[in-house]
Amino acid sequence: MSVALRDAWTTVVPDMKGRHGPLPPLMLALTVVTGLVDAFSYLLLGHVFVANMTGNVVFLGFAIVGAAGFSLAAPLVALGTFAVGALLGGRVAHRARHRGRLLHHALLVETFLILVAYVIAQTVGAPYAGVARYGLIALLGLALGVQNAASRALAVPDLTTTVLTLTITGIASDSRAAGGSGGKGGRRTLSAVAMLVGALVGAATALHGTPAVPLLIATVLLAAVTVAAFKLARSDGAWTAPL
Repeated sequence: MSVALRDAWTTVVPDMKGRHGPLPPLMLALTVVTGLVDAFSYLLLGHVFVANMTGNVVFLGFAIVGAAGFSLAAPLVALGTFAVGALLGGRVAHRARHRGRLLHHALLVETFLILVAYVIAQTVGAPYAGVARYGLIALLGLALGVQNAASRALAVPDLTTTVLTLTITGIASDSRAAGGSGGKGGRRTLSAVAMLVGALVGAATALHGTPAVPLLIATVLLAAVTVAAFKLARSDGAWTAPL
């Protein structure tokens, strides 16, 4: 088995006695959630991301110079609510003394927020405008801010659940072709694929099905990860200790 394939395998089926225990596959699932909600927000809420804040800063610049199709308000709401969500997630993280409980508590908040967003999106129906549009941006921004603060605190290598720029850079710069070991390529590739799958499913269901379905899928996936985290919160394995 190649180094990259072994790395991918140990990400999906991790060593429960390792430093990060069962966390890697859960981080992959949250990366899929990111793809789902960003597909929904960008395609149906008007050129705005609720997870990838780099894009919103760029969109804000476009809006300031009057580029068509970009607004000042949408990225500002996303940035502001994401920051508030990250603050809430940070408070959970700094009080936690058990990584499984940290993840569980953060996911309870995130799952609730995305469930509420789904109910609103399903009730109002597309196209989303006015209060409904900004309410959805705010709820999803809060939710993904919490998720990102939790993933930052958990610090599972190469599984940030959101940022792929450094991940893709690492795939190339640490590859054997570049003179590196290529040892982390499997996990990094899985992270990129997870985001792609979430975005693909989110876009397909939003554009060719019921618009709110990406949020429903995200809620179901989050609920499953929350249940897993609840069970893991009882663990006393070495991986549970804060970094």
